[in-house]
Amino acid sequence: MLWFRNAIVYRFEPTPGFTPEHLSEALSEHPFTPCGSQELSRSGWSAPVSEADEMLVFSSNGFMLINLLQEERILPGSVVREALDERVALIEAEQSRKVYRKEKLQLKDEVILDLLPRSFTRRRRTYALLMPQQGWLLVDASSHKRAEDLLNQLRQALGSLKVQLVQTQVQADKVMTAWVQGETMPQGWALEDECELRDPMTEGSKISVKGQELLCDEIAAHISTGMLVKRLALEWQQQIRLVLHEDLSLHRLRLCDEYRDQLEADTPEEALAARDTELARMGLEYARLLPELIAALGGEHVQR
Repeated sequence: MLWFRNAIVYRFEPTPGFTPEHLSEALSEHPFTPCGSQELSRSGWSAPVSEADEMLVFSSNGFMLINLLQEERILPGSVVREALDERVALIEAEQSRKVYRKEKLQLKDEVILDLLPRSFTRRRRTYALLMPQQGWLLVDASSHKRAEDLLNQLRQALGSLKVQLVQTQVQADKVMTAWVQGETMPQGWALEDECELRDPMTEGSKISVKGQELLCDEIAAHISTGMLVKRLALEWQQQIRLVLHEDLSLHRLRLCDEYRDQLEADTPEEALAARDTELARMGLEYARLLPELIAALGGEHVQR
């Protein structure tokens, strides 16, 4: 079932006439091709849905799914060091001289070039969901660096890309801390059994809580010393579970079991039709979730 496990959320201002066809044409100029024998890495756009492997943009109900495919060669440092040591030892033995640092650096580059064609490769896919009608762009990534890598390549393909990280009127850590202190939560939201507390004044001071009731005296005591909740597990509408981080990134997104079973029961059997339905549902779920999450955090802060 199509569903993002993580989501870094951006406000997205599409250009006039932004369509799946326009996006597909732009991405087709930068398709994925495998690494050459002397390349450490390469990335490009690939089909996001295996059932439609000729389509670089899979769209449904105005929602657009894309996939950045990255390939990199695996060349462990220990292998490079061992090959370099052997080459240095051979030169010193044959030429009866010492190999110094500058020459070793040159030899290291030669060793890497020799090893690259024989190295293994691994691939990593990063998906993004574009919601131009709602003004959102979501990247399925757990780190901002990985999300920014995708955005940079998307910007290169399109020529320009107006996105910015979503911001709220109230800092998320302050709202989450208040919830864990027992403040009434907005309708539809409920605490799960996991959070992380940190002391903003003491670097490295962190307490992780998992599998226990959060509204308890122990956690309240930590908060009274100045600690803030930096991530918090939540349930929304008895349909979606997630872990909200202080930077507004969403992690471990998952549908509640009963709701997931209900959706899967209504999914068409034909594979491509199923993906089409799943994408539409995923987009609609996020179109419902994001405004309510932002409202729970005091509303959106619009940057001028």
